[in-house]
Amino acid sequence: MKIIDKNNFFPVVCTVFTLLVLGKVILEAIVQGLFENYQQNILLMFVLSVLATFVLSQHYRFQNCPLLVVILVQYLILIGVVMLITWISTFFEPMHEDGYHDMFWSFTIPYAVGVIIYYAALFREVGYMNKTLKNIKENTKEGQ
Repeated sequence: MKIIDKNNFFPVVCTVFTLLVLGKVILEAIVQGLFENYQQNILLMFVLSVLATFVLSQHYRFQNCPLLVVILVQYLILIGVVMLITWISTFFEPMHEDGYHDMFWSFTIPYAVGVIIYYAALFREVGYMNKTLKNIKENTKEGQ
């Protein structure tokens, strides 16, 4: 029995890579006693990735709402969190005058790409399921 196959190879690589990078960042911070900017950035990217993935995964709870509204609300929640984190960080470090602008675009562009990929995959899956249900209904009618 194969645990890793062609269907899950890339997700397994991504999971292992993520765990190794997070382990390296945390271990460096503990051993060196320093928590530098790149370590903070990597951990922030991980936290934002988890948060964005969670928010996207909750779309099914709002099936009665128009999709565009759901996407917009999801984005507004997430960009609000990003801006809140950016604002909180100003209490610990000085921020560049373009800091909010940079964080806005640094989050918005990857998030937009992720949303397009996510919802395209979702629609593809729904289309496949609808086709499967149609085939089942047709086969059921023929069998009667």
